[in-house]
Amino acid sequence: MADRPTWSWPGLARTAVVCALTASAALLSGCSGSEKGAEAAVPVQIVTVQKTTLRNMVVAEAVLFPLQQAAITPKINAPVRTFYVNRGSRVHQGQLLAVLENRDLEAAAQENKGGYEQAQAAYETTTAADLPQEIQKAQLDVQAAQATLDAQQKVYTSRQELFQQGALPRKELDQANVDLTNARNQFEMAQKHLDAVMAVGKQQTLKSAAGQLESAKGRYLGAQAQLGYSEVRSPIDGVVTDRPLYQGEMASASTPLLTVMDLAQVIARAHIPQPQAALLKVGDTATISAPGIEAPVEGKVTVVSPALDPNSTTVEVWVQTKNPEQRLKPGTSVKLTMVAQTVPDALAIPAAALLTGDDGSASVMAVGGDDHAQRKAVKAGIRQGDLVQIVEGLAAGERIVGAGAYGLPDGKKVKAEGGDGK
Repeated sequence: MADRPTWSWPGLARTAVVCALTASAALLSGCSGSEKGAEAAVPVQIVTVQKTTLRNMVVAEAVLFPLQQAAITPKINAPVRTFYVNRGSRVHQGQLLAVLENRDLEAAAQENKGGYEQAQAAYETTTAADLPQEIQKAQLDVQAAQATLDAQQKVYTSRQELFQQGALPRKELDQANVDLTNARNQFEMAQKHLDAVMAVGKQQTLKSAAGQLESAKGRYLGAQAQLGYSEVRSPIDGVVTDRPLYQGEMASASTPLLTVMDLAQVIARAHIPQPQAALLKVGDTATISAPGIEAPVEGKVTVVSPALDPNSTTVEVWVQTKNPEQRLKPGTSVKLTMVAQTVPDALAIPAAALLTGDDGSASVMAVGGDDHAQRKAVKAGIRQGDLVQIVEGLAAGERIVGAGAYGLPDGKKVKAEGGDGK
């Protein structure tokens, strides 16, 4: 990195006043008739245009926030039975922090567990015993009806032969036909019942048994969940920063019972005007200056909001930094200094040397080889403190009036006083 110009800024300021007064005196002396002598040189601060590294800085006030924070609110209303942590305790994700009174919930869970086990047994009985027995009975009914039908068919066939031979009256043949018809109807009914048991009864019975089992399981799991809500666990790694209740007091489902913050890293949130925020991007380096901490802490820009805050019409910017010793406390007001742009080998001059016209044009008083000051138009770039970048109009090594240029006539002879222009 190029060295910063070694101009003496207090000297520049003092010389600016002296030079302005001297220039005025010289002008008055010229008007009174001293033109006969040699031209008087106005003493000014003369500096050389130098190259250095400039950074475009965006400075803003911000407030510190933890990287993560969990305000743990219980899901049930119950007195606190036991606290296992105090304010300042370090905790880990999943660690048990407190237990609420839960004897009634334990009893409800035990009761629903019994109902669930009973439903399981009923389901197993239905699938393994009741349903097969019903199917077996229907199959036996079909077999019995089939045997009866076969027997009646033989009787009818035998009596038909005897009737044709004239050995049997018509009445007995008709009776045998009726008995055969009844047997056939009984067989068809038994077969339909078996088909219904196999196709519909089996499916509905299993569905009913499964539904009762699922219902009992749901009640049991719900009771277990209610019991689990009485155990308060940490969702993140961090430090307990707030514990408003004491053991035995009533915990409410609408009020945080504990607050846990992850302070290993912190985020500084600032609201910045849109033109300045447009210069920033994620990954830009930054420093955080906090009260009570001598050296600024280095960080990175992690968020540049894509939308304006509707209330302040500013852009929210986050700077994240490590906080291993927890010196940075959430809620602290800090100062952010963010590097929006770095320009190596920039032509730099003192900000006091830049003259701005009424029309907004920029110029400097360049000192030629004959030690006469000539106004020269320039184009300014970024600023860093008391330095300003010159984009156009000057070259490295040129001499300019660093202080005392205000009110100096164009073409006036100057001489260096306390500067580096010789």
